[in-house]
Amino acid sequence: MHTDTIIHEFTRQSDAFNVAPVMRSVETLQSLLDLLPAEPSQRWVEVACGPGLISRGLAPRVGQVTGVDLAQAMLDVGEREARNAGLNNVTFTLGDANSLPFDGASFDGAVTRFSLHHIPVPGRCVEEMARVVRPGGWVAIGDHVGSDQQDAAAWHQEIERLRDPSHWACLIPAKMRSLGKRAGLRLQSERLIPFTMEFEEWLTRGTGGPTMRGLITRLLADRPGASDTFYVTSDGGTRTLHLQNWQSLWQRK
Repeated sequence: MHTDTIIHEFTRQSDAFNVAPVMRSVETLQSLLDLLPAEPSQRWVEVACGPGLISRGLAPRVGQVTGVDLAQAMLDVGEREARNAGLNNVTFTLGDANSLPFDGASFDGAVTRFSLHHIPVPGRCVEEMARVVRPGGWVAIGDHVGSDQQDAAAWHQEIERLRDPSHWACLIPAKMRSLGKRAGLRLQSERLIPFTMEFEEWLTRGTGGPTMRGLITRLLADRPGASDTFYVTSDGGTRTLHLQNWQSLWQRK
């Protein structure tokens, strides 16, 4: 099952994910935290939280944060880091983003980052996030996007899946907008932020990267068209991966 693949992949990546520069960057972390309309009295949930980087960044601004993830190893890292930081209002719970272990309207806000491209039916995750926030509450989504050109999108997904078998498919912004609307959410704001990561760190963090290096390199050389959502540049022998991060803020009706 794909769920088992996700657990296996992110159990292996738990510590590396926590310290990866791209996961802590202004473009992917601080920008999403800045988007959240957090208040001291609120309760938030981070869905597919990994090591809880969003949860820990949000904790000083709200009353309570709960992180939920499929991989216990990720939760263990989050608990350790929250404890070391003296954050007493962050808790972590084992659970599935497609079937959250919470009653409806339990939170003032829900946020997820870099999760939808791992989920075969991402609309279920968005619907669950909408379900667990109160009417008038907030849902925030951040994920890197795919190309709206079919050939470029297929090429991108082939490379991503070779590097990380838990990858399913990157969505385009139009698709993510439709998922939010179907979940009964109103789009309040959205933005597309370019970001980069060191190619070698990205490649070796995934379980498939080291063994598929040659094939991935050959595929990268056959980049179709001029898609700006996924490509690699080289400068003095250092390779850099370029992507686009779509962030959105929604309100439950």
